[in-house]
Amino acid sequence: MDKYYATGRRKNSIAKVWLTKGDGEIKINKRDIKEYFPRDFWVKNALEALDVTETTNDFNFNISVLGGGLTGQSGAVRLGISKAILLYNESFRSKLKPKGLLTRDSRMVESKKYGKRKARRGQQFSKR
Repeated sequence: MDKYYATGRRKNSIAKVWLTKGDGEIKINKRDIKEYFPRDFWVKNALEALDVTETTNDFNFNISVLGGGLTGQSGAVRLGISKAILLYNESFRSKLKPKGLLTRDSRMVESKKYGKRKARRGQQFSKR
């Protein structure tokens, strides 16, 4: 039985993805994906690679996610699943690459600056 491993990252989240042949069971931190991500948007975002390659019920995924919030975790899972599917079958590259599913989203939160309330927001000016 073959096992494929890939890592996905987004913001401060890291997803470790193990792919095995199966019937479409997806576990994130030992919980079902629908239970882990309460909003449909996060589930759809995470599983986009399966829809694009039309392999929704072909693989089982065991995913370990840590760090960040649910949006970042969803993006990390998305990249991890895409990379694992690519390891399984290189011919899926032509479907995944044009949709941007193999590219890490490198956007991070800008750090706070001294003398400011946030990264760019300054103090409120008071004339009187």
